[in-house]
Amino acid sequence: MRLVTYTLAAETPAPARLGVQLEDRILDLPALAAADGAELPADLLALIRAGRPALETARRLVADRVAAGADPGLDGHALADVTLHAPLRPGKIIGVGLNYVEHVAESHRTLDTGRELPDRPVLFSKPATAVTGPGSPILHDADLTKELDWECELAVVIGRRAHRVGEDQAWDHVFGYSIVNDISARDQRRSGQWFFSKGQDSYAPFGPAVVTADEIADPHDLDLRLTVNGEVKQDSNTRHMLFRIPRLIADISSGVTLEPGDVIATGSPSGVGAGFVPPQFLRPGDTVAATIAGIGTLTNPVVDAR
Repeated sequence: MRLVTYTLAAETPAPARLGVQLEDRILDLPALAAADGAELPADLLALIRAGRPALETARRLVADRVAAGADPGLDGHALADVTLHAPLRPGKIIGVGLNYVEHVAESHRTLDTGRELPDRPVLFSKPATAVTGPGSPILHDADLTKELDWECELAVVIGRRAHRVGEDQAWDHVFGYSIVNDISARDQRRSGQWFFSKGQDSYAPFGPAVVTADEIADPHDLDLRLTVNGEVKQDSNTRHMLFRIPRLIADISSGVTLEPGDVIATGSPSGVGAGFVPPQFLRPGDTVAATIAGIGTLTNPVVDAR
């Protein structure tokens, strides 16, 4: 299923709703459940926390609805009539640095990182306050950065608590996949620490949906592409990850408990702005779009924060 969080422009105030996207329509999952005499949580994070029974109920309701071929207006809205938001607000976002071989090389050349491939995952965090949704602005504050950069990354959404999980068990803890654009102020790294560089407000565009794990046959064979104002900057495939998803979950959970709704941003391929000669960085008025096959496109404008 392709799960989304949305609001209706016609409603004031507009409460956030949990939906499933079927092509160009959004079905309201709690409304479907109520019509069936069942019950589902009202938001995606609560659905994930409710576990497998809630997800199976949602799958059944959607399958029955599609099979019935009823009035498409029932419990549904045209995609054009809704505003999509970040699918959820994670408890924590764990970023993975230097996880594509070519990006290691370009980072060494332009960002003073090591030449050698890391022998274990390079981890950092982004706060939940950095999350912003599709269509929402990326804030460019010229008082804080002249080097605002992009990174298209596959996001892994955790479905079950993971503590000291082995690689052979890691897949059981994956709920689904989305996109994170790991926005970075390259000139705000502090003594090698990345938190402020990567953690400022709006620096984690997330969405446009969470696609459940059963819908993605192989998360290590997905094309990634990022454009700025329509010009391709990144073009790669998740097969080029240095550390794959089971290794990341095992490594992180060895000392940090992963909880339902947590997000792992699995790293960026080459083609970041700092890697160009001369470097290219985001400016107010730009539009950046990150696309991953099977998930969709996450598009955000860059605006002046001052």
